Amino acid sequence: MARMFLRLAEQYRALVQDLVMSLQALASCLQKRGHIATCYICGDGSDNQGASFVADLGDNHMVRFLVSDFGISWIESRDGHELVKLEGAEAIQELHRVAAMLQSTPTAPQPGSRASIDAVAPSTYGSIQEAA
Repeated sequence: MARMFLRLAEQYRALVQDLVMSLQALASCLQKRGHIATCYICGDGSDNQGASFVADLGDNHMVRFLVSDFGISWIESRDGHELVKLEGAEAIQELHRVAAMLQSTPTAPQPGSRASIDAVAPSTYGSIQEAA
């Protein structure tokens, strides 16, 4: 039984490392496309223990994805107010959805352009209301 828990802990550490590398690559890709995105890592570089990824979707619409040995979370906010907070697998799915939309746009949305912001990343708030 104890062996199973050790195996699960190691698998989770590997997942965290994979997510950290993916977040770094996503931030770099988005920056090249003109989006404001950053990824800060925790750890010594060879043994990444976590990361904080932040992307500005325009119109004071921000997303933050946090990953560490303690958990995984997605936080979406607008005008400094938290709209959505997801954890675990739901957080990873939301990151994937928004990353795919951001990467499919040829250029960053123009500041203040509501139509282009909604085309790039419609708020998850509506999808959560539909699920409720």
